[in-house]
Amino acid sequence: MDSAITAFRRTAIESLLRMRDPDTGVWTGELSSSALSTALTLVALMKEASCKDQTEASVSWLLTHQNGDGGWGDTSSSRSNLSTTLLVRSALRVVERRRTSEVLCAALQQSDAWLIRKIGGISFPTLAKALQEIYQEDRTFAVPILTFVAICEEDVRLWKKIPALPFLFALLPHSLYRFFKLEVVSYALPALIAIGMCRNRCRAGKWRGLTLSALFAKPLLAKLEKLQPEHGGFLDATPLTAFVALALEQMGYETHPVTQRAKAFLKASLRPDGSCAIDSNLRIWVTSLVTRALLACRDEQKFPRAEQERIARWLLSKQFQKTHPYTGAKPGGWAWTDCVGGVPDSDDTSGALIALYHVKQQGSEVSVDEAVRAGLAWLMSVQNSDGGMPTFCKGWGRLPFDRSCPDISAHALLAFLYWKDLAVGAEETIERLVAYLARTHCEDGSWIPLWFGNEESALKLNPIIGTARVLDALLQLLKTGHPSSPVIERMIARSIAFLLREQRPEGSWGAGTCGTHEETGLAVIALKKSPLPSAREAVARGRRWLVEQGQEIVPAPIGLYFSLLWYHEKMYPWVWTLEALAENDYDA
Repeated sequence: MDSAITAFRRTAIESLLRMRDPDTGVWTGELSSSALSTALTLVALMKEASCKDQTEASVSWLLTHQNGDGGWGDTSSSRSNLSTTLLVRSALRVVERRRTSEVLCAALQQSDAWLIRKIGGISFPTLAKALQEIYQEDRTFAVPILTFVAICEEDVRLWKKIPALPFLFALLPHSLYRFFKLEVVSYALPALIAIGMCRNRCRAGKWRGLTLSALFAKPLLAKLEKLQPEHGGFLDATPLTAFVALALEQMGYETHPVTQRAKAFLKASLRPDGSCAIDSNLRIWVTSLVTRALLACRDEQKFPRAEQERIARWLLSKQFQKTHPYTGAKPGGWAWTDCVGGVPDSDDTSGALIALYHVKQQGSEVSVDEAVRAGLAWLMSVQNSDGGMPTFCKGWGRLPFDRSCPDISAHALLAFLYWKDLAVGAEETIERLVAYLARTHCEDGSWIPLWFGNEESALKLNPIIGTARVLDALLQLLKTGHPSSPVIERMIARSIAFLLREQRPEGSWGAGTCGTHEETGLAVIALKKSPLPSAREAVARGRRWLVEQGQEIVPAPIGLYFSLLWYHEKMYPWVWTLEALAENDYDA
């Protein structure tokens, strides 16, 4: 088996190196096409004569990718879900009013049947109630979905049944938002403005000119224009940008610069087959992950020092040097993408810092200390009072995607452990992170991540990935000489026991009905740092399973995007498989 692992590792290295962008030497990856994003973009561009061929392709793509049960999932390999099915159905109803066909009629009949089976009907109140049950108090996605349905149905009576959004709060200084318990998460301010204005104005009927959205239109649109990056894509996210464009057009702002730039972004986002992804790319994130995986293999012949330093310089060039206009974040962080819509966040900042550490450990002469200090300071500035790390903004703790979470906190812990000599106050930050992880440790020994899940698990959660990421950091904590304690030892022992229990008979890991490369790779990466014989045996079985799968690596939809949107990324299984098959961990 050792020779098989060596051969497969060599193949994986060569495959990943071939996936680089030739001009920059970094990795862009490929996000899965999204039925949800495609449906929204289709309607947003339907009136554009120059997009006729592209929107026709979008219709064909949606019809082709309807699931056998009549619904649609977020990715082509996802199970049907309410939000995506409802959005695609609404988009196709708009298409049906323009031209119909047997295939289109059949698809709509099947989607109606799916909705009736799923939630008991297709009336607007039934849909609104079902969405509320899914998203609870978080209106970030539920209200835009209902707004999209109202736009597509062209029924003015529906506007009175859509919950309000406090869009006027967007005119307040960003530092005050967290005090008002908004029903939308921090990253959704463009939707708060555009959707909130649209609902307010459209429900007023003939009095729409006297609404708050009309009276405050000028400053609200100015705020929206300030938030919009030059290429038009808010957060580089297709769904968010489409919602804004559709809402503005519904209010009569189809010629407004924000609307036009948003549509230009959406048009550029369409792929040749008519589909589009949820975001432009995860270039910084996947580059950080690939760099870590390649350097774990210590093969300088295939990944020479010059290429490592080239990546380090590229990462340094993508660090934010100014206060970000969108979130008000201080300089020093990194986003998931280098596109202009990216926003600095904790996970990608930690990923970049960890990648730079491993490049430096290989002997790189690229000067990184100043950038690292700024990155660590940025992470400290967003650490929440509970000791954990949020994604974007400190203090937004009311809704799930703004709270501290174990996976991002563990990633930040790893970054501080590697670079603690460069950060004043690092030890205190580490202690607070460890205390947070201890408080969020589940009874069964697992941790629940925020940005990863499994569609096939009971609650769509992924404790395997959450536990693996935290265990990876905790074992590194002891390797760096940090004093152990009963709390730390108990966390490590219980999390190892959890992962050992969750390993499948054939050696893989998966929170759903079958094992995946992503979950198996991450479990092996964490467990191979443990000296326990039982962990070593589990690692050997996990590696054997990865090798036996061969080179036909198919990504699984384990990624969670904004507002519970599923995605898969073609780099994930390759990256985590390669790091799992590295002969040793970094510090062996």
